Amino acid sequence: MISELQVGVITQTHGIRGEVKVFPTTDDANRFKKLKEVILDNGKERFNMNIEGVKFFKKYAILKFKGYDSINDIEKYKGAKLLVTRDNAVKLKKDEYFVADLIGLKVVTDEGQDLGVLKNVLETGANDVYVVEMADEKEVLLPAIKECVLNIDIENAVITVHVMDGLM
Repeated sequence: MISELQVGVITQTHGIRGEVKVFPTTDDANRFKKLKEVILDNGKERFNMNIEGVKFFKKYAILKFKGYDSINDIEKYKGAKLLVTRDNAVKLKKDEYFVADLIGLKVVTDEGQDLGVLKNVLETGANDVYVVEMADEKEVLLPAIKECVLNIDIENAVITVHVMDGLM
């Protein structure tokens, strides 16, 4: 299980006082208001940053980090991922999962047939869609609805599905 979860990506600076525009990769951008710190990962280095201020502009969160008071201090972190530890992650309800925990799980049918591996989860608005890569490298798209996704077993890394008529 992945120990850290991505909550956003720094897209650009905002003004000259060290603020950054963050594109949220979390379902609820308002969660930034409750966060005290994030882990910045730019591919070369990783370190904790304390959040000093949060505001919102269109679809972005505008963050101000403690100790970064000018555009020059923060500019080099454009494109960096912002992560949180599991204990700072949002609490999930019953039958909710982090996408990061689902990717890579083996997918089997309710008839015991190996279907493939979950490669991606597409958010469509109505319901998520699971992208399963089969052994022949073809993909099958499965709606993440009760009639189709029967069981998710994170511990054993298996998703059991019912392949509805017409999906193959």
